[in-house]
Parts: sequence; C-alpha cells; structure tokens
Amino acid sequence: METRLIIIGAITLGYFALMSIITYRVRRHANSSDGMTAGGRNYPAYLIGALLLSEFIGSSVSIGTAQKGFELGISAAWNLVALSLGFLLLALVLVKKYKESGQSTISGILAQTYGEPVRYAASVLTIVALSIVAVALYAGGGAVLAAVLHIDKTTAILLTGGITVIYVSLGGMRSVVYTNFAHSIMKYLGMILALAFALEASGGIQVLQVQLPARMFDWVEVGWGQIVAWMIGGIGSIFATQYVIQALVSTDNPAVAKRACFYVSALMIPFGLMAAVVGMCSAVMYPGVKSIDAFPTLIAHMPAFSASVMVVGLAGALFGGIAATTLASATLAMKDFYDPIFNKEKDDRKSVRFIRIAILFAGLLPLVLALSADKLLMIAFLGKALRATLAVLVLMAFYAPTFGTPRGAFVGVILSVVATIGWFLAGNPFGVDSSYLALAAPLLTMGISHLFKAPPAPKLPSGSTAATS
Repeated sequence: METRLIIIGAITLGYFALMSIITYRVRRHANSSDGMTAGGRNYPAYLIGALLLSEFIGSSVSIGTAQKGFELGISAAWNLVALSLGFLLLALVLVKKYKESGQSTISGILAQTYGEPVRYAASVLTIVALSIVAVALYAGGGAVLAAVLHIDKTTAILLTGGITVIYVSLGGMRSVVYTNFAHSIMKYLGMILALAFALEASGGIQVLQVQLPARMFDWVEVGWGQIVAWMIGGIGSIFATQYVIQALVSTDNPAVAKRACFYVSALMIPFGLMAAVVGMCSAVMYPGVKSIDAFPTLIAHMPAFSASVMVVGLAGALFGGIAATTLASATLAMKDFYDPIFNKEKDDRKSVRFIRIAILFAGLLPLVLALSADKLLMIAFLGKALRATLAVLVLMAFYAPTFGTPRGAFVGVILSVVATIGWFLAGNPFGVDSSYLALAAPLLTMGISHLFKAPPAPKLPSGSTAATS
C-alpha cells in the first residue's frame, strides 16, 4: 500500500509540476485585465473544445453520475446526454449571435436589450450559480483525493481550493485554456481505464445483469421528470454560462466556435455511459459503501498507474472547473461592479488587482459549504438550473427582443433566484425539480409584462409635424 501511494503521489505531483510550468510560462498574458479574462484571442477549436469538455465532465458530474449509476443504473447517463444536446443546440442557435453581439459577458448581452438593472441582476445570479457549481466540484474532488491518498476529506478539499486559487490568479484565462486541454485528455483516459478495471473486476456486463436488479438496465429508470429537468438545467446552463461565452468569443470566427461545440457534444454521451457503468460495477463489488463513495472506492482499488491517471484526471478537472468558475465570477464582478463604480478612470492596474482579489474570494468561499455536501449531482444541477433563467432571456433578447419588458426581465431573474433555491432547499416538494421553476420564472414575468405593456407610440408620417395649439 505504501508503494502504491508513493507511485500515485509521485505521478500526481509530477503532472501538476508540469501544469505549474505552463502557468508560469503564460503569466505574461495575465498582466492586464483583458489578458486575465481573455488571455489573448484566436484559440483553435480543439483547445476551446477541450476547455469546455473539461468544465462539464468535472469531478461533480463524473462522481455524481457514478453515484446515480450505483443507485439507479444506466439511466444516470441521461444527465450527460442533456449536456451533449445543449452543446449541439448552442452551436446551431446561439454561437453566431454571441460573436456578433461584441460582448464577452452574459450580463452585457442582456443589458443591450433590457437595460442596466438586468445587467446587475444577471451578474449576481451567474455568480451565485457558479458558486453553487464550485461547491459540488470541491466536494467531489475532495472525496476522490481523500479516498485514494488516504487523507482527511476536509484536508483534501482545503488543499484543492488553495492550489486552484494560486494558479488561476497567476496565469489567468490562458493558463486555464492550456492546462484544461491536458486535464480533459487525462480525465477521459482515466475514465476509460476505470471502466476497463471495473468491468474486469466485476466480471463483465453478463455478471452485472445477473447480480443487479433488472430496473438498473432500464434506460428511463430515473424517470422522465428527472430527465426533462436535466435537459432544462443542462441546456440552460450551457446557453448562459459565463466561461462558455468567454471561451467562444475568444475564437477567430463562429465556424471555429461551432466546431468546438460539436467536438464537446460528440464526447459527452460516451463519457456519461462509462461513468454510469462504473457506478453499476461498484454496486456489485462494494454494495456496502455509501453511493457517493462508489467511484472513489473503485479508484482506491485500481492498479497504481491507472489509478494515478484517474486521480490526475479528476484532480485536473476539479482544478480546471474551479478555475473557470472563479475566473468567470471575477470577470463579472470587475466588469459589472468594480470598474463602473470604483474604477471609473479605467486604471488597468486596479482592475488586475481587483480580479486577483475576486479570484481569491470566489475560489475559497464555496469551500465552507463543500465540507458538508453529499448530493453532488443535485447540487451541480441546481447551479445549472439557475442559469436556465438567463438562457430563456438570452433567447428572447436575440430572437424576440420586443417580447416582454425590461422590468419583466429584472423581476424574472429575482424571482428565479428566490424560488429555485428555496424549492431546492425544501427538498423539491411533490417531486418537482427546481429546474422547472428556473424555466417558468422568466416566462411568467415576461408574459405578464408583455400583456400589460403600453403600446408603442404611433409613428408620424414622413415629413409631417405634430399639431400645435
């Protein structure tokens, strides 16, 4: 056991030493606020695709999917199917619109149509949603590192938080793009190795069919209500996630951004299937463990080298996911609050200093909640569900800009935050997922505001003048 830990520790440390070198080499791109938040432009499609893939197959989703696979079986993969469909629709419906908007933040896009109050409300909603996602990421990554490295879970979570904040604040967006390319490769390779080990150790699919209840091979065992909720949360989050927009607008043109989305969409479903099957194998091999420990326990029993790849991939995805969420939150805080209110002279040195401080807070505050989080997939999809509200408003802003009113949009965002989080904390009463409330809130308020909207003033004929008394 001691030799195994030494091998895993050495490979993990070596990998992250390499990531640190990359971060150090690109630090010159983080000397300005634009460099911190965009890292330069013209990234190729495969780099952007790998960045987005790494964010959406992070520790919370992979461990959460295995957890659901342990409990319910193969239907757990639907949450990755939802994400796959989301990226496909993003490429077909919104990528070109985002590029043409000239904006790099979701709040800026909405402000063009609905005004400044909606900018601030959307910015706060996004920061809250990303912080919730960070909680799930920390909890998932901490569970894996604690199980594999035989350290306390609290120590593992605090350690990952500290490391992430350091390397994001040093390298900014460019370090996130480059390191996440490596993270996504290691994560995908690690999942393949984990699946191979799980199938061999459990006896293969035929043994699973004998040992597990038939319902665990039912593709819709999780229930259509949950599947639709995953669709709403997954698609909505992809349409209106700050770091997705930052990544897509950093490409040369819409064709490159679309290609990146197609890459991610194609890779999502196989990953979801592998994670669900890993959870099912764990249910056969380790039936007495908690469902949240299904994946970490399996990794703890893998051979040293393959376990090292999996640990590196999960830890890398954790760091990459936290990096993206903290950088996105810091970007919004700077562009929507700090610069307009406290840095009106546009002193870039002050902006850079603020971003680094904001990264510190955005990276460390979710740690407190992560220490007691256990329903990883539910928490991760709460963060995604909240962004479904912004996705609805973005679609309206681009394709139905005269529908509703700015006040309706503002009230919709506020109502979504209160209702969605409140419903989730109440345990999703009556079996209704909080995602439905996030979708309904803006539709309701914009619909009501449109009904009571004052008709537009009639246009005077060309060349005529208003009558005077």
